[in-house]
Amino acid sequence: MLFSKLLPREGNFFEMFDQHAGHIVQAAHAFSKMVANYSDVEQRNIHHKEVDDAERAADRVTHEVSRVLHKTFITPIDRDQIHQLINTLDDVADLIQDSAETMALYDVRHMTEDILRLTDLSVKCCERLKDAVGLIGKVRDAATAEATLKTCAEIDRLESDADHVMRSAMSRLFREEPDVRELIKLKAVYELLETITDKCEDAANLIEGIVLENS
Repeated sequence: MLFSKLLPREGNFFEMFDQHAGHIVQAAHAFSKMVANYSDVEQRNIHHKEVDDAERAADRVTHEVSRVLHKTFITPIDRDQIHQLINTLDDVADLIQDSAETMALYDVRHMTEDILRLTDLSVKCCERLKDAVGLIGKVRDAATAEATLKTCAEIDRLESDADHVMRSAMSRLFREEPDVRELIKLKAVYELLETITDKCEDAANLIEGIVLENS
């Protein structure tokens, strides 16, 4: 009994998940502003830096989760679930930064309607993901567990919407874009943006598993 009291217990994993998800939303909103103000180079650079800052903040939370996990003997949920979820959340932040970086490195000249639509869906996915993450620590309550599963289902629908937009965008791109270099650039951007929603869906699936095992 005395030994068990001396062991590190639980840790603030749910709080750290929520912090990380908050940084994801910050990155998504900054990326959306970058896209909306793309023709203004100064504004574009400001918002690109905001994306980078949010991604670095998310990285710090990921490292802290790993550090605490190694020091904690008793965790509130399965250790592998903690590891998988924080790394999947970090993948979302990385993909947002990759999207901003790709636009800069490839010197994408203009934003298309499809980029705007995919960006909007990515932001909505990230916002709903934060909502779901914020509920994980309370899923032993039946109503909260149900709300969490509904939020995850919304993320699934948004990902499906993004998939449809991406397919239409690719079809239009190959039919209408005469500049091969611009086609290659835009194809890369479309794929990255759609992958953000894919990764949000992966995180939602992990959250669903946590809910079903712990509610």
